Amino acid sequence: MPTRWPMHLGLLAVLPVVDIAMGKGRIPIHRVPRAQTTYNRVPVLNVDTSLETSNQFAYLVSINVGGQDFMVLLDTGSSDLWVVSSDCTTGDCAGVRKYSKTPSFTSTDMPFHLDYLMGNVSGTVGSETVTVGDFEVTSQIFAVANATNGLGLHGTGNSGIMGLSFPAEASIADTTGRTVVENLLSAFNDTSRRFFAFKLGRDQDSSSFTVGELDPTYANSTGDLTYNPVFTSGGAPYDYWKLPLQSLTVNGTSFSLSKSRAARAPAPVAVLDTGTTLILGPTQDVARFWESVGGARQTTRGWEVPCNRAVVVGMVLGDGDTQKEYMIDPADISWKESSVDGEWCLGGLQGNDGVFSADWLLGDTFLRNVYVTHHAASDSQPPRIGLRGLTDPTVALAAFIADRGVDSGPPAQVRTRADHTNSLTGGDICGIATAGGFVAGVAILVLVFTFTGHHHRKY
Repeated sequence: MPTRWPMHLGLLAVLPVVDIAMGKGRIPIHRVPRAQTTYNRVPVLNVDTSLETSNQFAYLVSINVGGQDFMVLLDTGSSDLWVVSSDCTTGDCAGVRKYSKTPSFTSTDMPFHLDYLMGNVSGTVGSETVTVGDFEVTSQIFAVANATNGLGLHGTGNSGIMGLSFPAEASIADTTGRTVVENLLSAFNDTSRRFFAFKLGRDQDSSSFTVGELDPTYANSTGDLTYNPVFTSGGAPYDYWKLPLQSLTVNGTSFSLSKSRAARAPAPVAVLDTGTTLILGPTQDVARFWESVGGARQTTRGWEVPCNRAVVVGMVLGDGDTQKEYMIDPADISWKESSVDGEWCLGGLQGNDGVFSADWLLGDTFLRNVYVTHHAASDSQPPRIGLRGLTDPTVALAAFIADRGVDSGPPAQVRTRADHTNSLTGGDICGIATAGGFVAGVAILVLVFTFTGHHHRKY
């Protein structure tokens, strides 16, 4: 008898009906600049360390709820779907499209609440017909947000979040209904099609989000990708899209990492998360990384690096025979979109000791360099992640130098030795707990780097 790898553990009396125009699993992604309006919100899971003056972007998808169109954040670091209700009168949700209840809406009278470090959302749970691309889901469970505070939704014009992670981390109980991603994947009788894939673009036209099919722009067959099972600790439920992160490389030299804090993890654990702008890792590793790169400095906004500092960084992900190095464009390490004066750029890697069920968060500065598939569990195998590297380091470096100018600094001197102790840092003790992958805006960086946040939820 084959082993059952459950993606959803709840029992439902009635399952939603999912209709799809078969073969049309493409869903447009909109790369939207975040308006520089409010900067007082920092979700607890994913700390966005970009500047008030940065030209950052969010990745949104269009959905239809009860015949009404909304833009929501595409988020692989959370599991719930919620949209702002017409009953929301707080200033935070002013200026965005709001959902008005329809005859097809069914209320469960269950309360919904999520706390973020500098904001929160609350409302009630109900069900409604939800359309995502060519997928139509009847009786989709979601939250109607009657109040949002400190999230600055009008900064991107989004009306909520579409979480694509595992139901174990959903705030809406799995006994109430299935998550959006579970319902979307249930449309396919062929279990090999129960996956979604994305590519985050560097411009408005190069992003991709598909369900049940590959985008031939980035992969022609499943053989083009390298697959690894999603990491879980012992018999714990799957929570986030996690992979082992064996090491980094800096200009081709291996850069070892500190021992994982996750139970029974043979290597550091990384979460792939579209809701995080940057790559976040343990402060001691990140400090040693920037010391290796050379020329960097640490300020109140985080690690900064000269905008012309040319360094090629790789991440070795996976385990055993499927370990593979994925290269990062130098422009994602020296982040020009977050430059203040054109001379110093925000580093694409920043330190954060407050993530407890993983060691690293691989956000957009990594994800723009890969094509990723996320596969549901089947009777024969656990959930898995497929990756294909898309960045040619030689081409990317040449383009970087042509854009930024020649780097006249000394060569990087890689400090390869990592501290493998398990001692807790101050960030571990009073670190930032996590609420979901939604990043609504820019961090208050003093809170980020001094770890004075409050525990609201676990990650």
